[in-house]
Amino acid sequence: MKGKMLIVSAPSGSGKSTIVQWLMKEHPELRLYFSISCTSRAPRGSEQNGVEYFFLTPEEFKSKIQNDEFLEYEEVYQDRFYGTLKQQVENQRNQGQNVVFDVDVKGGINIKKYYGDEALSLFIQPPSVEELRKRLEGRATDTPEAIAERLAKAEYEMTFASQFDHIIVNDDLETAKQETLRIVKEFLG
Repeated sequence: MKGKMLIVSAPSGSGKSTIVQWLMKEHPELRLYFSISCTSRAPRGSEQNGVEYFFLTPEEFKSKIQNDEFLEYEEVYQDRFYGTLKQQVENQRNQGQNVVFDVDVKGGINIKKYYGDEALSLFIQPPSVEELRKRLEGRATDTPEAIAERLAKAEYEMTFASQFDHIIVNDDLETAKQETLRIVKEFLG
């Protein structure tokens, strides 16, 4: 049986990755597998081609863009691309994997448009921008300037929430996990 798709988007610091990782680790019965994206950056540490990413040169990436091979892609910096290949998603689905996309808001909207009802799109939202500020400051990983940038981006991204199938407000992590699980189980049938 062909797998389905789960798109999860959120502003930075909303708890998206925590919720997705919990679903994948604690609920193997859902058969969730990450979409393996492409990037034009070099591998870091122990990253392996075809495991964390498919590593392409900027030229190879641009060629695939020209050939309309991506579901979505973004040039984050000059010649630093990230994207999702249509064929890779189909390969995973044909193996019966339910493919998880942990993507930015615009990527999530593009994937949903492409797949329609075959994909479930979830938007994980912080309870407020002020709470998001506290979380980002609590991480102690960013400068005040970087936090201000992330908050401005988060406010912008939250304007797209209504374009997703479900909005999950993460004001309590356990509640948000359970709500996500219920919605995903219902979708996967």
